[in-house]
Order: sequence, then structure tokens, then C-alpha cells
Amino acid sequence: MARQDASELAIRLGRQAEAVCRHYLSTGHREGSYWLVGDVRNTPGRSMFVRLKGGETGKGAAGKWTDAATGEHGDLLDVIRESCGLVDFKDVADEARAFLSMPHPEPDRRHDGERKAPAPIGSPEAARRLVGMSQPILGTVVETYLRNRAITALHGTGSLRFHPRCYYRPDEYSPTETWPAMIASVTDLAGHQTG
Repeated sequence: MARQDASELAIRLGRQAEAVCRHYLSTGHREGSYWLVGDVRNTPGRSMFVRLKGGETGKGAAGKWTDAATGEHGDLLDVIRESCGLVDFKDVADEARAFLSMPHPEPDRRHDGERKAPAPIGSPEAARRLVGMSQPILGTVVETYLRNRAITALHGTGSLRFHPRCYYRPDEYSPTETWPAMIASVTDLAGHQTG
């Protein structure tokens, strides 16, 4: 996504700053022209404030926020990233578009006829493709499963994903089945995906 597209999304979110805060920072509340909350991960408190009114760009723009306790600051795209536990900007943009009821951008049609060769089973490339086909866990059965296991602090779970139809074979003689699955991205110490 181009920087210009990210700026456009941030402006559109800023126009609906209070609705964004009510949805993604639900433990906070409005006070005057600001939304007060504990932090960008939706922790209860009052140290972070989000500007609800202002221009579309610049320091005083609607949707800009600052956490007085940590010095962190950003815009509503950062709020979506942190409160949903997302890692890839594509996922943040997809979530923002879904919130704004915007269509997804048109896919690149230059390579329609090309099909990638299958990646070797168990390879890092196969892992990258599987993670790329999965989605963030927010609002899925994975989130429900974790919450039912009393795992409720989900802001740091960007490496966990959901795939609605993952292939599974109980043994080599059984037919392949499809099941919803929790996908976990495994990385090396440099942050490169390995499995």
C-alpha cells in the first residue's frame, strides 16, 4: 500500500474518530474533545488521549493520540494495529477498510494467468503462504477459543492467525478434510518466518 493510501485511510478514520475510539478503545470514555483511555492496547485508564476534533492532517488532526505515561503517539491506524494485535500493515488497512465499509483495492491483474508452483511441504515458503492466506484472530473462533481458556490479553497475538478451511489428514489412508485452524507464525531471531 502506498503512503498516500495510508494517509487517506488515516484521514477517513479521523473523520469518524469517536466511532473508531468507541469500537477499538472501548474501555475509555469521551471528555470534551478527547477520548481518554489507559493506552493504545485498550487498557483501562486515563493516560492516553485521542483528539476527536481537528483538521484532517498535521499535529492537531482528529484521530491523533498521545500517551502521556509513555510518550507514545500516533494515529488511528496505530490504534487499530495495537488494539487488534496486528503485525502486517496490509491487515491493518484491511481492518480499517472493513470498519469504514470501504471496498478492497482492485488486485493487480498483470499476473492473472500465472500460478505459483507448489512450495515444498514444511518449507519456510509454504509457511509464509499459509500465514499470508490466513486472517487476524479478532472476531473469529480462535479469539473465542482463547477467551474460553481465560486468555483475554490478546493485544500481543499478531503471530496467531485464523484460517477457515485448513487441510487435515488424520493418517495417510484417510481422506483429506478441511477444518478451521489457529495458525502460529514461527520466526528466527532476526524475525524471518521459518515455519
